[in-house]
Amino acid sequence: MSVAKQITEYLKGANEELRKVVWPTRQETLNSTAVVVGVCVAVGAFFWVLDLLFNFVIAKLIK
Repeated sequence: MSVAKQITEYLKGANEELRKVVWPTRQETLNSTAVVVGVCVAVGAFFWVLDLLFNFVIAKLIK
């Protein structure tokens, strides 16, 4: 089998698989994005508070 034929078969198979994909709706994408952003903000705030606490404790121990 030639390389060109292998590439053609691969691209046909890839195209068939892409037709089987169920893409999310715009609303599902927006909801998922909001959840990811919300979790990132919450985790960031948690580590910020934890950092403030550790800085406070270490500053008290050093003095």
